[in-house]
Amino acid sequence: MHLNDFLGQVQHQARMSSLDEAMRATRATLLTLGERLGGGEIGNIGAQLSPELARLLGNEHPRGERFSSDEFLQRVSEREAVDLPKSVFHTRAVLAVLSQAVSPGVITHLRAQLPQDFHRLFDAGSEGGMPSH
Repeated sequence: MHLNDFLGQVQHQARMSSLDEAMRATRATLLTLGERLGGGEIGNIGAQLSPELARLLGNEHPRGERFSSDEFLQRVSEREAVDLPKSVFHTRAVLAVLSQAVSPGVITHLRAQLPQDFHRLFDAGSEGGMPSH
C-alpha cells in the first residue's frame, strides 16, 4: 500500500483533519511497534508496505523490547504529542489500516509475537470500545 493511501485511510478512520495528523499518528505507532518487535518480524511487515512506511518501523531504536500494551500506548501518546485517549483511538486506526495493508498471515504472525494484552488493540478496530486485557 502506498504511503498516501495508507495515510488517507488512517485519516478517514480516525476522523483526522489532515494527512499531517495521520502521519504523526502513523509514525508514532509504527516506530513504537518496531521497538516491540524483533527484526525479522519488522522485515516481514515492511516487505508488504511502501518503502516510506517500512522505514517508519525504524532502525534507530532497540528491537524486541519487552513492554506491555499500556506502555506501548503511553509511548505512542508521547511520540504523537497528544493525550492518551486520543492517541489510543489513533493507534487503533493505524493498526486497523496496517491489518488491511498486509496479508492475513503476516498479521497472524505479528500477533503471535506479541503478548496477549496487545491483541485488544487489533481486535477493537477503530470503532467502538476497546476490550479490556
